Amino acid sequence: MRYETIKYKIVNNIAYVTFCRPEVHNAFNDTVIYEMTDLFDKLEAEKELRAVVLTGEGKSFCAGADLNWMKRVITQSFEENLKESNALADLFAKIYSFRCPVIGKINGAAIGGGVGFVSVCDIAIAAESAVFSFSEVKIGLVPACIGPYVVKKIGEGKAREFFITGERMKAKKAYKIGLINNYTDNDELDKTVDELLKMIKSSGPEAISVAKKLVSSVPNMDEAEYKPFTAEMIAKLRISDEGQEGMNAFLEKRKPGWVKK
Repeated sequence: MRYETIKYKIVNNIAYVTFCRPEVHNAFNDTVIYEMTDLFDKLEAEKELRAVVLTGEGKSFCAGADLNWMKRVITQSFEENLKESNALADLFAKIYSFRCPVIGKINGAAIGGGVGFVSVCDIAIAAESAVFSFSEVKIGLVPACIGPYVVKKIGEGKAREFFITGERMKAKKAYKIGLINNYTDNDELDKTVDELLKMIKSSGPEAISVAKKLVSSVPNMDEAEYKPFTAEMIAKLRISDEGQEGMNAFLEKRKPGWVKK
């Protein structure tokens, strides 16, 4: 499938996914939603994939909902709006639960729903000049579909503050509240992400996938659930091919097989 609103390439088992609508600051519409959904379905089949890097073309990461799309949305019925809202919610869930790490390379402004794509990334690294805002309240809306992931990132207290105020914040503040994991000089963003990818590729791919499930599952469990869940998880990994290779490599003081020489 040839995409109109996004582009991607796979290099050395890393998928680089880019919003490519710079003329509208990479704002998303229904086409972006459906193309991104299709792409992540395809990437699930890439068994050797180690990570996904998500970024934007031009000066912005993603400026939220496209104005021309919004003009159409306000004339749609509740049922039509619900269908498209469900499609967006499904996309965020798909990215959040993707088996490989999804790295947000936040090259510029992330506004409104664009912050949703930041919040579903496992690790988000921003350029120092990037700005962020939950701007929905300024037009009488709320950050609904992105809400669950933002609250997981920054907590209820900060979410209440920024959802209500719609304050526009710079990368330094976004880092302080936990929305992003780090920020760097604009000209160091590529290098910083590349170094992060090297660290990821030095770890076991199955272990990373299970680690994601561990982090997302355990907070919703009580003691009677998380004790057997975590015990079974580590027991399975210890007898898995990857776990055996990793432990033997450590004991033998060599690099495990998944690390390229």
